[in-house]
Amino acid sequence: MTNPWGISLLVGLGGFAGSVARYGLSVTSQRYSIEWPIGTLAANVLGCLAIGILSGLFARGETVSPEIRLALATGFCGGFTTMSSMIYETAEMIRASEYLHATLYTAGTFLFSMTAFAAGGIAVSIIVKIGDRLWS
Repeated sequence: MTNPWGISLLVGLGGFAGSVARYGLSVTSQRYSIEWPIGTLAANVLGCLAIGILSGLFARGETVSPEIRLALATGFCGGFTTMSSMIYETAEMIRASEYLHATLYTAGTFLFSMTAFAAGGIAVSIIVKIGDRLWS
């Protein structure tokens, strides 16, 4: 599909699905933590895990069309992750003089998200190696 409107629609549909999934995660996580924005942290970590898995698959030359790549990576993962929400929540912690919480939240989000991204790519490599051994 080379039609920019069609591609935009695919990215938009992916973004819609990601945003709805993120909202569901936030609502669910509020049952467990009201004072800590655990839903945003979880969305960023899970979103990075998902995009790490997708990147691992794409790097292996899996036959995924560029349009589907855009719908999943840019659309879904972009709609699911919440960097702007994370920045807002960190700023609110700073405004409330909760500097330790703001620092831990920011560092934790970055470290857990980078780890999840790497884990996604490693998981694809391991699964592919196991699959190659099973079907060889």
